[in-house]
Amino acid sequence: MTPLTAEECGRRLWHGLIPAVPVPMTSDGRIDSAAQEKYIAYMAQQPIVGVALWAHTGRGLQLSRDQRLQVLKTWAQGLGTDKVIIAGVGGSHVGANTFSAYVDSAMEMANDALQNGANAFLIYAPSPLRKIAGESELDKLVVDYHCKLAALHAPMILFYLYEAAGGISYSPEVLRSLFALPEVAGIKLATLDSVMTFQNVANLLAEEFPEKVLITGEDRFLGYSLMAGAQAALIGMGAACTELQHNMMDAYFRGHAMEFLDLSGAVDRLSQVLFIPPMEGYIRRMLWTLVHLGVIGRESAHDPWGPGLPEEEFISVKDTLAAIGEFDSSNSAKD
Repeated sequence: MTPLTAEECGRRLWHGLIPAVPVPMTSDGRIDSAAQEKYIAYMAQQPIVGVALWAHTGRGLQLSRDQRLQVLKTWAQGLGTDKVIIAGVGGSHVGANTFSAYVDSAMEMANDALQNGANAFLIYAPSPLRKIAGESELDKLVVDYHCKLAALHAPMILFYLYEAAGGISYSPEVLRSLFALPEVAGIKLATLDSVMTFQNVANLLAEEFPEKVLITGEDRFLGYSLMAGAQAALIGMGAACTELQHNMMDAYFRGHAMEFLDLSGAVDRLSQVLFIPPMEGYIRRMLWTLVHLGVIGRESAHDPWGPGLPEEEFISVKDTLAAIGEFDSSNSAKD
């Protein structure tokens, strides 16, 4: 698929919701193809501007190459050409003993993405480079890594992920170097609990690179992140209850303050049952949400790489959905 230009990508994402979607899997670690197709058909009817595949929510760095390609091809066939498909791209954490080996694995993933239906990249923070370089060299290698991927001339979305989740705290100098790349359409900020970091990067972008799109990845303070300057959202929470989040964003961008506040309260309540410790459990909780919404069956709601979660959390997700008016008892799985 011919990639968009960075400018076209930015325009299509503007004020839009881009769910980072999970992969329905069985208890033995296989992709449930039927559930996947049902989920794609469901998402194709949602008010979204695109989807992010192979991101953390979709376990992009854990899936095998064959599994990644299966996921991407199925979404590309079922979603529709009017939606932007963003593929998470990063180097393998296995055997990343040299910079060139790490970059080669990332380039393979990027080429696979472009050749099988992706329009743009979401660039994983290259945290394995910490093992390869000292702190004095890390900034240079981070920039070099992004430059290598930029040579493919596809739109790139930078990914600023908080360090506790495996990200890298990019300095203002590194951010300026990356924003200067013409292939960079914008940045996704996912700081979780650092409002100051979000504000600082948002201010840098607004003051020095206003043509780049600030994309929030802040599930736990989604509403405020829009108030702090985000112009789009690429979030795992968007993988379910999508219309609720779209409506909240739409109310904000239209200046409907009371509607925004009301919907933001419901979204915040949902986030506070999905994005809790253990944080890696959020992927299974998102799949559970889809179970309660009647989109997939519980047999397809497994995350082989996530922690075990108590049954009480499954029930808590259902109770929260009911409290915010999203739960349909006729569609939900039996407890």
